Amino acid sequence: MDRHSHYMRKAIAVALGNRAAPFGAVLVDQDGDRIVAEGVNRTDLNPTWHGEIDVINRYSAVCAEPAWKRLELYTTAEPCPMCQAAILWAGIPRVIFGTSISRLQDLGWKQIDIAAEELVRRTPFAHCEVLGGLLQDECDQLFCDAIENREHH
Repeated sequence: MDRHSHYMRKAIAVALGNRAAPFGAVLVDQDGDRIVAEGVNRTDLNPTWHGEIDVINRYSAVCAEPAWKRLELYTTAEPCPMCQAAILWAGIPRVIFGTSISRLQDLGWKQIDIAAEELVRRTPFAHCEVLGGLLQDECDQLFCDAIENREHH
């Protein structure tokens, strides 16, 4: 298994911590090739506490001198505009996601219809490579299962 799939599988495992909103994220230090923080959607406690926001906050809490430029963020779904903006403000140079915003919309999830790449394009002071579709079928299944469970309860 390649390293990207390995880390996305970890984000998927983290996402299972909230099966109702399976937005999981991990931050990986590219130099040490290791996970430095994990985050999961906690919007039941705070509407801004998305998986990406959680992982950024967790990393900040344990790292006295955050090395944002060395990090990659793996997330089960394309970052929403709020999350992608936080990623840009932090200076994280690469995001790898599974399910796209448009696919989430197709599945019945409420999403702001602005792609992460659009935010990157419109942010002249920062750059972030956005790569989508990694293990998309597995990530899609997380969100399909969550919708199905919601409809049965």
